[in-house]
Amino acid sequence: MKKLIAMLLALTLVMALSLPVFGAAETEVLEFYHGYFHAESEWPAAKFMRDIYDEFAAKHAGGPVIFKPIAVENRVEITSAQVAGGKFPDIVDLGDTIPAAAIAQGLVLDLKPFIDENGLQEAVGLNYTQNLVDGKIYTVHDQIETRGLWYNADVLKKAGATAEDLATWEGFAATMAKVRELNDGTYGYAAGQGSFKMMVAMLATIEGGDAVLNSNLTADVINSEAFATAFKTMASYDQANGSAYTTPDVGNLMSDFNANGMAAVLSNGVWNASGIAAELEPIIHPTIFPGNVAMSSAGTGITIASGMSEAKTELALEFLKYMVSEDVQAKIFTGVQANPCNVAIDLNALADESGDAILIKLANACAQANNADIIIADVQYVWGSDIAAIIINALMECATADADIDARFEMLQKELLAIID
Repeated sequence: MKKLIAMLLALTLVMALSLPVFGAAETEVLEFYHGYFHAESEWPAAKFMRDIYDEFAAKHAGGPVIFKPIAVENRVEITSAQVAGGKFPDIVDLGDTIPAAAIAQGLVLDLKPFIDENGLQEAVGLNYTQNLVDGKIYTVHDQIETRGLWYNADVLKKAGATAEDLATWEGFAATMAKVRELNDGTYGYAAGQGSFKMMVAMLATIEGGDAVLNSNLTADVINSEAFATAFKTMASYDQANGSAYTTPDVGNLMSDFNANGMAAVLSNGVWNASGIAAELEPIIHPTIFPGNVAMSSAGTGITIASGMSEAKTELALEFLKYMVSEDVQAKIFTGVQANPCNVAIDLNALADESGDAILIKLANACAQANNADIIIADVQYVWGSDIAAIIINALMECATADADIDARFEMLQKELLAIID
């Protein structure tokens, strides 16, 4: 009898625990997809960013919503699949263009009212202008993708040139010719992807180039004189530079510059500072593109779904505020070694305080870019990565010694026109 009573009591307790408690709020989960899936040994910055996310999760562990960061390699595909089904991830650091269908269906939250109400304009920096679409801001990137040039002062000195010679495109071409004349295995630069970035920067210095940079890819852009001039000029530089030094990903030849000292110039982002070998640190320096041009793109970052519960939306916006805060932004600069979006951060002070030579070099690179006479966004984020790949491929083909640049450009125009039709 005692055993029967005990079993009945246990069963009653289990049933009681399984019943909903009147007035108790159900715990929700706010999922955040991001691309920092890399092992610490492969990319230390990825672990650093995961720690930042985990710190936010720990701070809000006791609330009605659980913050769950999820590192995935295929976040773009996950987002596209959800959008096809009429949904959007709770939060995603997309890293690619927001699907137009997501905006058209109203699946993405407009962040501008929150930014304005909380006075976060300086905190989000370039995002406030570059990511403004029809009066709305759908995404905020906590890091500004900032690109320019890096140069090896010793190579330039051997070639009889200086950094000042890189201030114009004509000077750049003449300097690369002097480097080739060394005939000691040193070459000018990694072409291909790097050439595409330089071609885009060149557009800012060409008459009519502004219209190209500030436009979607249209027939007028493809057939414009400015587009033709920038492509053909850069292609001629690449052809002289040599087909052996082309790559669709500048990372493939980055060690030639950062570790081996074989290249005179590298077109890369400010983050390149962290890749410089210790023995080459004293002779590698940042500069910006000829014509005092810098490429700084807010790009696509933290993007939040609309239509979530009030509690989930509130925590998602709190996460956005956290990521652009001065404390987290300072960590992104020193730990991730990137250009933070928050313009109130004194990068030079942080670098000087650290005493780290690479961090000081990074601050210098950021400062040059942030104070350039002309600051442009990377058109890849407007035209799309597929278009960029097509142009990069055309530039790489032009690098061969016998390539007909005019004919290849005509082929490129046809390829691009076919895509937009």
